[in-house]
Amino acid sequence: MKQIGIISTTALLLLLGIAAPVDAKQEKQDEKAKPAKQEQQAKPEKQQQAKPPQQQHQQQAKGQLDQQRPQHQQQDNSAKQQQQAKGQQNQQRQQQAKGQQDQQRQQSQQQDNTAKQQQQSNRQQDQQRQQQAKGQQDQQRQQRQQQDNTAKQQQQSNRQQDQQRQQQAKGQQDQRQQHQQQAIVQHGQQRQQQDNRSAQQRSPEQVHVQQVAWQGDRAHSWQSEHRNWQQRGGYNGYRVPDDRFRSYYGQDHGFRIYSLPVMYVGGHRRFQYGGYWFGLVDPWPEYWSDDWYDSDDVYVDYYGDGYYLFNRRYPGDRIAISFYLN
Repeated sequence: MKQIGIISTTALLLLLGIAAPVDAKQEKQDEKAKPAKQEQQAKPEKQQQAKPPQQQHQQQAKGQLDQQRPQHQQQDNSAKQQQQAKGQQNQQRQQQAKGQQDQQRQQSQQQDNTAKQQQQSNRQQDQQRQQQAKGQQDQQRQQRQQQDNTAKQQQQSNRQQDQQRQQQAKGQQDQRQQHQQQAIVQHGQQRQQQDNRSAQQRSPEQVHVQQVAWQGDRAHSWQSEHRNWQQRGGYNGYRVPDDRFRSYYGQDHGFRIYSLPVMYVGGHRRFQYGGYWFGLVDPWPEYWSDDWYDSDDVYVDYYGDGYYLFNRRYPGDRIAISFYLN
């Protein structure tokens, strides 16, 4: 509304500025024409004196019309000038609005172009980052694969080395076992030869003395008289180291008692074998032969809860024994 008021005021001033020179020019023309009009007016007065009243009224109306016509013409010119000024102002405003719209359109287009360029740049950067990430992932995958292959090769090499070591250890163990078996066989053969020589060298009297001595350890009813180590409360005597036990005792190490050193301690018979003294804690079964200690192969083994003496001729019987250092 304020802008419309300013525009209206400006147009009115322009119209007044245009109208003022026109009025001044018109006044000069009227002053020049006054003497002639006065003369003409003087003449009609003279003539009117002679004319009738109706003609006089017509002439007066015509004069008034002639006087009003310049005023209407001035008003029309002023209105046309105002319309022309308004048209020019409207054109100027339209041109300004069009210029602003064109400027805004250009700015918007520039912004759109800038945004498109930024989006394209962002897409290119994203593609570059994706390609870089993919390259890094591929490189890491290759490195992991190489590491896995290296680890597998190392594991395979370690397994092969372990297998080789195991085979070597097994071979060495087999060799030791063979040597031990050979030594056992040789030792058994030597002992058998010694036993044979000892049996040949013993006199009938010596044989009779041993029979009498061993008869004292014979049971009357072995099933009721013997007890195992669990029934005795467990074995609490000396324990032979495993390596030494495997070398002299067990099923593979049989012997005969008659060829061994024998002594009595506390009413119990003890005999020495494999570097240790051991004694019979239980009596021997009454159904064994009288000369079992001379004719039967026996061996010492650990069974369940303690040491026992086994007779190969009677494999189901076990006589509890204890080991002594001396």
